[in-house]
Amino acid sequence: MSVMHFDQLLDVSEFNCPMPLLKAKQALRYLEQGKVLKVIATDAGSVRDFATFIKHSEHEMLDMYELEQHYYYFICKN
Repeated sequence: MSVMHFDQLLDVSEFNCPMPLLKAKQALRYLEQGKVLKVIATDAGSVRDFATFIKHSEHEMLDMYELEQHYYYFICKN
């Protein structure tokens, strides 16, 4: 398990695709540049969604891992 600094926590574990990504995009909109958003999701489809989003955005995925059917994303707003 990775321990990483984050500035805001977004728990979207009760949501299914596409809501985890939509809620993360909304949270990033209000986060200051250089701050880190930690997202917790349970939807396996979020892995693909977040990878595609990061690939086509200016934001950076600092870390991503799965632990006990939860997916953890650390996204730095650029």
